[in-house]
Amino acid sequence: MFNWVDGQPADAVSLKDRGLAYGDGLFETIAVKAGQPLLLERHLQRLEAGCGRLAIVADHALIRSELLVFAATLGDGILKLILTRGDGLRGYGINAGAPARRILQGSPPATYPEAHGSSGIRLFPCATRLSEQPLLAGLKHLNRLEQVIARAEWHDADHAEGLMLDMSGRVIEGVFSNLFLVDDGHLLTADLSRCGVAGVMRAELLARAEASGITTRVVDISLEQLQQADEVFVCNSVYGIWPVLGCGPMSWSAGPLTRKLQGIVRTLLGV
Repeated sequence: MFNWVDGQPADAVSLKDRGLAYGDGLFETIAVKAGQPLLLERHLQRLEAGCGRLAIVADHALIRSELLVFAATLGDGILKLILTRGDGLRGYGINAGAPARRILQGSPPATYPEAHGSSGIRLFPCATRLSEQPLLAGLKHLNRLEQVIARAEWHDADHAEGLMLDMSGRVIEGVFSNLFLVDDGHLLTADLSRCGVAGVMRAELLARAEASGITTRVVDISLEQLQQADEVFVCNSVYGIWPVLGCGPMSWSAGPLTRKLQGIVRTLLGV
């Protein structure tokens, strides 16, 4: 692993950094192959939109150029871009003109069992619920404590991911992925206007499906709807798509639409 802070090799940040103190920032986790960051435009669009919503001042042209150089140096692996509001004084008040701090971390390629994609996985039904906060909904902000607590709920190898609901019992996402279901040939995914992370692979799949003539819908999903689905899968920008075979007493098969979309994603990720 190697790291840059504000464009320079580093292994530490200031104790005054607001990302450390308050989770005041955003991040992107980007797969890199042969020196090229994958789905780069979607990652940068989400980051810029998040900065706009949080009023974080960032030089997005500089972020892009640093990221490309860093990815070329990394070669193959996982690039994590963290953007914080930078140093702050004691208290919650912000310095509106302070420039963002840019942190880049490089690590080896992620390794998951091949069977997750080929045979499918089971989801652990997490008791931890996602808080409903429309001001932060969709953002990949630095406060991931709900996911940390949810991920600590299971330790067995039988579950590769967890299913997370919101406080009202709606199906939202996985702990580190977005969730889709197939209902009578239609592709459904959760409305993320109250909580959840709007993943870049989720956005890409919605666009690709529409372009292929597949009807997509972003809706509230109940556990009953999930149970009655024809197919279920989870996705993110690192591993692609994993068919879901079960969650608690519910069960599904890896169906034709899931397999079709897996083929599209393999091309996107170069695997």
